[in-house]
Amino acid sequence: MFAKRSYQADSISSKHRAGKATSKTKRSFREHAVHTPRKVERLRKPENPSFKHNLTSPIITLCIGPEQRLFAAHEDVLSASHFFAVICRGQFLESASKRVNLPEEIPEIFSSVLEYLYKGDYYPRLLHNKRRDTWELEDATANNVGHGVVEATVYSPFTEQVLLKDTLVYCTAERYGLEELKRLALRKQGLRSGIQCSTILASAKYAYANTPNSDSKLRAHYLALIIRSRSTFKRSGTMQMEMEIGGMLFFDLFVAMCNHMDDMCNITKSPR
Repeated sequence: MFAKRSYQADSISSKHRAGKATSKTKRSFREHAVHTPRKVERLRKPENPSFKHNLTSPIITLCIGPEQRLFAAHEDVLSASHFFAVICRGQFLESASKRVNLPEEIPEIFSSVLEYLYKGDYYPRLLHNKRRDTWELEDATANNVGHGVVEATVYSPFTEQVLLKDTLVYCTAERYGLEELKRLALRKQGLRSGIQCSTILASAKYAYANTPNSDSKLRAHYLALIIRSRSTFKRSGTMQMEMEIGGMLFFDLFVAMCNHMDDMCNITKSPR
């Protein structure tokens, strides 16, 4: 299928961090191509989603993951999520034992979701560097990098793989109906670098398995990242193995690559 090459374990450098794939005309996620990056829009810090909530509302106990780790949260805070609002209205209307079992959630990710519901962000927080007028991740600024690998990955006991934390948060926010959290997670993931190709591919496959086909954000993010970092991925043995297995991700990648080549041809042919 491929010519024999010597492969090596590579990671993505900061110059290949994934931004948004953009186009002058609207396309579905299957048609996303990589274009010259536009000026980054100013990110407005999300407001604290709990500021309208009554922190004297009943406490809900949540049992998370296969090991049933216990969390507690105010009912009104949880109800910012449509998912939990429905549960609270239905299960707890006349119940004295306010308890929710979520065995298929990852405790570390659920903790980040709760932190967001109370504080409007999750660790590592998104911070504005006023001197550079850029957005950076908390603790990454200590080494003057601004896009460090702190808290970048989480082990998933369900897939038995190390996955990107922000992808897991995004997919959890998708299930819980938290659109602002999805936007925040996507922006944070765009600031990550130094991630192994195998982790990116595993996370991309997870994203495809846990987002609807209509998703045009996270999926496009991965397509753009792989195309921008193609010189690294084409040396990756993991990439060859995953392509031989196949899946929707790689068809979308093929379409995005074709669109990218068409765009480059059009730029070349356009009069100076």
